[in-house]
Amino acid sequence: MNVLWLLIPAVAILALASRTYGAHLARVFGIDGSRPTPAALHDDNRDLVHTRVDVVFAHHFASIAGTAPIVGPVFALVYGFFPIWMWALLGGIFLGAVHDFGALFVSMREGAKSIPTVARKTLGKTGYVLFILFFLAMIVYVTSLFLNLSATALTSRYPLDQLELASDQRLLRTETTTVKGQTVTLGFVGGIAATGVIVITLLSMPLGWLQRRQILKGLRLHLVGTAICVLSIFVGFVLPLRFPLESETLIWRWGLAVYTLIAAGLPVWLVVQPRDMVNVQILYGGIALLFVSLLLGGMGGLGTQFPGWSAGFGAEKIGMLWPFLFVTVACGAISGFHCMVSGGTTSRQIARESDARGIAYNAMLLESMLAILVTLAVASSIAKADYLSIVWPSPAQQEAGVSPNPIFAFALAAGALFQKALGIPLAIGCVFGILTVGGFIITTLDTAVRLNRYLFEELWDVAFDGNPPAFMKFYWLNAGLSVALMLLFALKIKLALGWLLFGTANQLVAALALIAITAWLLSHGRRFVYTLVPAVLVLVTTVTALLFEVFGTYPPGQKKSALYEGSAIFMAILAVGVIVVAVRTLLFRPPAAVPAGSAAKP
Repeated sequence: MNVLWLLIPAVAILALASRTYGAHLARVFGIDGSRPTPAALHDDNRDLVHTRVDVVFAHHFASIAGTAPIVGPVFALVYGFFPIWMWALLGGIFLGAVHDFGALFVSMREGAKSIPTVARKTLGKTGYVLFILFFLAMIVYVTSLFLNLSATALTSRYPLDQLELASDQRLLRTETTTVKGQTVTLGFVGGIAATGVIVITLLSMPLGWLQRRQILKGLRLHLVGTAICVLSIFVGFVLPLRFPLESETLIWRWGLAVYTLIAAGLPVWLVVQPRDMVNVQILYGGIALLFVSLLLGGMGGLGTQFPGWSAGFGAEKIGMLWPFLFVTVACGAISGFHCMVSGGTTSRQIARESDARGIAYNAMLLESMLAILVTLAVASSIAKADYLSIVWPSPAQQEAGVSPNPIFAFALAAGALFQKALGIPLAIGCVFGILTVGGFIITTLDTAVRLNRYLFEELWDVAFDGNPPAFMKFYWLNAGLSVALMLLFALKIKLALGWLLFGTANQLVAALALIAITAWLLSHGRRFVYTLVPAVLVLVTTVTALLFEVFGTYPPGQKKSALYEGSAIFMAILAVGVIVVAVRTLLFRPPAAVPAGSAAKP
């Protein structure tokens, strides 16, 4: 099937949704551009920082769209490309974007408080504590997964001949190894991206200072960000980072853990905002390259190499199409993590309430488009056998130490696509693909640890009736807890199992967030059907997946650890508790309408 039959309709549908359904939701919510936001009223130069809309969009999009909309569709391709295409479109428009926009709006109206804190006003203290615990668990899962994904991607090696490079080439650093009695020369693809990530992070700090001082802004800021991207790639090729083979993955895990522990406590303008601004140039460029390459390739007859529908094969690898496709695709359609970004960091930076739709709703649509571009790139540009060996290694491969590497599968597909459509050498395109994802994994890690720090602080506050011991307010305690839990799960749960656990928890959090938003809209006399229906749909799907994971044999052929089983049971207990509280509140004790209040005094 020619990729244009899937690409062009997707662009048209998402563009139409932005202009129609997104604008309609803004009217339903009651967006008011003259209303002061929390960041405008209470700028503290640390967490609350009112910021230009383009910078906030860059931070928001970089935080929500870094890795999951790439990894999820790559894993889910075992079901075929058409179910992913349909779910990314419909889920993104009617569920994911509604969820993100609603979370940002409600958080702004409640003084930039998190969604669990908002739920405390509508679902009570019990519901609030359940929400906090669920959000904490979900962020631990996502950070542990992304820690493992980054360690795998940034240490990627691939045979030179399959990268179409001669053994005497000088583009990549190499090493030789023996595979089935034959000597194979491997190129250090991940090491280039690893150096690039470090260069971007180091240069982001002076960029943040220049941005904060208004020395750089607008077009000049974006041009400098683009220049840093180019420099990072150049330095990566000259000085690719490498560690001893037997310990490099572990070194990356611990190194990134230490980095996130430190970065999560720095002012957002010093590291998070400027690095997001730089990284988002790579992501914008990657999206543009994918789109142009698919467009030109389609005009030249580029077709898919994967079946459009293979639900039976997907069931063998992951589980039944419903509910497991939906939790595997994850952030490409709807993600609970997004409400933590919308109600955690984005709501603390947005300068005008009227910017909310363009940031939250449109960023989710762009993420859905990214998921579709990734799906089409992989489905059209690498053979299915190569895809399976990289993403779903056989038991024999796994015993030999081969880990699933969906990021490299995407990078290889992107490189092949760029070569076919634009003539870019395969190796360079592959490196760019890894760098595109690698930088955003780091962004997601320190944003998520920062969010978990906020949540721990809120949990101690409610546990001690607003007066927790001084040490429980200490940054190093709350950030340290977040990082320690991230490391524990990263070391104990395998990637494929962890992704399914994350996907289920992630969308269940989205359902619970939609319930909290619905309760808020109800209490303020707003129409709530636009959030209630998505909440029910996502809740039924994810609870079903969770029950299969706890009581069934899903995913097939995977040995579950005690930590995995315990985590799934813990989530199931929390989910039942939140559902009971939500039903009791919404159906049997509907709250009285209260005035909307202000950002300063909710």
